[in-house]
Amino acid sequence: MDEMTLVEQLEAELRVVADAATLPGRSECLACYVARMLEEFGCNTTLRWSQRFRELRSPTATGLERRLGGMGGFCDCEIFLNGLRLARPMLVRDVHTDEVEPPEELPACAGVRRTSTRWCANWERHQC
Repeated sequence: MDEMTLVEQLEAELRVVADAATLPGRSECLACYVARMLEEFGCNTTLRWSQRFRELRSPTATGLERRLGGMGGFCDCEIFLNGLRLARPMLVRDVHTDEVEPPEELPACAGVRRTSTRWCANWERHQC
């Protein structure tokens, strides 16, 4: 018989749920998507979330890894350690220390066109 076992059915359902949980939002940019995935699932020292974004949104953007590597992003978390940071208007000033810090929660993505592999206005390049 060609029936699926209970384990196979559960695995298939988990794949559907996992796939849905890792889809980019309608106009979500690369940086907001990767930041959200890192918060949920962490970094595995590769560009897995950046590559997933590209595969789903702009499969012909073959220079994405080279562009991210050019700003020090050789894995998903390095994109934020070496390449991008929240833009100044997104940062919050601590009233006690007067230091500028990122907000506790990331702001909603400012959006990009659907096939773009760029980041939205919430992000800027680190200044060396």
